[in-house]
Amino acid sequence: MYSYDEPVYLISVVAKILEIHPQTLRQYEKEGLIQPGRTDGKMRLYSQRDIDKIKTILRLTRDMGVNLAGVDIILRLKERLDEMDELMEELRAQSPKPKSVAIKKSSYEIILKK
Repeated sequence: MYSYDEPVYLISVVAKILEIHPQTLRQYEKEGLIQPGRTDGKMRLYSQRDIDKIKTILRLTRDMGVNLAGVDIILRLKERLDEMDELMEELRAQSPKPKSVAIKKSSYEIILKK
């Protein structure tokens, strides 16, 4: 089985899975929203992480009406939130354990929920 980050899917496969045109994927790459891996022959290869990110892009553009510039800003903010969540977890791990424990979703997941 391949890892979540291992690029294994060809552009045609990803386009078929997500029911989009391959040119859409090329446009997302051109805009800097995704960076698929490349073979020695320069063929694009996508990981499961890439596919999940593309699903997020599609949700933002189709369901929420966000343009690609807005998607870029949102994805950058998501990365920052993820970094902050990791830092918070590290700090929590270093501090004494509280008596009650609450399971918290990432900040980004809360934002995207309808």
